[in-house]
Amino acid sequence: MKNSNAIILLFTANIISGLAQGISMIAIPWYFVEIVDKQNYFTNSYLIITFLTLFWGLYAGTIIDRYSRKKIFIILNIICGSFVGLIALYGIYNQNISDIFVIVVFMLTIFNYNIHYPNLYALGQEITESKYYGKLNSYIEVQGQVTSVLAGAFAAILLTGTTNGQLSLAGVTFSLPFDIKAWNIYDIFLMDAITYLFVILIFSYLKYQPLVEKNINKENLITRFKQGLKFLKSNNLIFIFGLCSYMLFAFTLVEIHIVLPSYVRNFLQKLGDIYASAEIYYSFGAIFSGILIIRLFRNFKILASVIFLFAIVIIMLYFMSEYKLIWIFFIGNFIIGITNAGVRILRTTYLFNNVPNNLIGRVNSVFNSLNIIVRLILIGILSLPFFDLQDNIRYAYLVGAFLLVISLVILLIYYKKIIKNSE
Repeated sequence: MKNSNAIILLFTANIISGLAQGISMIAIPWYFVEIVDKQNYFTNSYLIITFLTLFWGLYAGTIIDRYSRKKIFIILNIICGSFVGLIALYGIYNQNISDIFVIVVFMLTIFNYNIHYPNLYALGQEITESKYYGKLNSYIEVQGQVTSVLAGAFAAILLTGTTNGQLSLAGVTFSLPFDIKAWNIYDIFLMDAITYLFVILIFSYLKYQPLVEKNINKENLITRFKQGLKFLKSNNLIFIFGLCSYMLFAFTLVEIHIVLPSYVRNFLQKLGDIYASAEIYYSFGAIFSGILIIRLFRNFKILASVIFLFAIVIIMLYFMSEYKLIWIFFIGNFIIGITNAGVRILRTTYLFNNVPNNLIGRVNSVFNSLNIIVRLILIGILSLPFFDLQDNIRYAYLVGAFLLVISLVILLIYYKKIIKNSE
């Protein structure tokens, strides 16, 4: 594989930044549910942030297509690291932090994700031979989820600490010869900010030889977005596959940030270690998927593989809504990890093979925008008072299952046409 050194540096930077950002993104929803007891405040804030990403996502895709992807990473980390660092220092100085600052860190990280991952995949496509696209996507998934396992483990420790040397992690209790004090949210933010500095340093040493021609144009945002729409309009089967396959990702994001913390507290009636451990099981599932998904489905069409994964996760979501059992909860997160990561790898590989590199950012902007609209609808539904009553949050998993059933039916209807179009 050419540009192997650049790919190693790219993965290293992604691991370092992903670890601290992952801990922050696990800690923040739990902070609002358990520490300050302001679930509605967080849900409403998340709704607004998701709405804002609709516009940022549009602009992010055009930035990826227009400018150096290496420079994008460096500038992005300078901006995010500076703001998160200042907020962390403010909290440490005052030994307290207002809710709005916690939301700002959450918003910055969400905005970062909206350009970081599309830019990561686009740069990967730019510096990798086409025959290695599937392998590259698997590598990105594996290293990202290994990082998430570590983030989940550290978050479980930092959110709850230990009592009498007893550490609960992933449903298992460990005995330690010492106690660990739970961290304040602003201490976690400081660790997050420091990692941005390391990532900037790594990217400054990143050198590579582009393997595909990047045709840069300087048209405005609306024109470039229309180009993405025009491509998908003339390739409507790519649009159908891309949109439907994105639905699992849409629900998973909402499930992680809105459903999961309330589900653990109100339905399972458990503490932060169980909540953070869900990320560990999810990540193990995603790692499994990243390592094996291409091999397991190498003799199957991408569409057939996506349909199979959808069917599995629909069944699991139903079980999670019905049974108040920790082992089903952990298995459910493991299955969600397998299927979400698997579908993402398959979808990205399909788009790499069917969308030109110079259009990939604009096409992804269209899909991301539609995905955000779906998430807004889901957040609006799940913010209804019904889901706050007793243990009704469990029915949120039925909402997700229903969304995936609709997508599954559409993919089945267009199955033969999509297969024929991609041959």
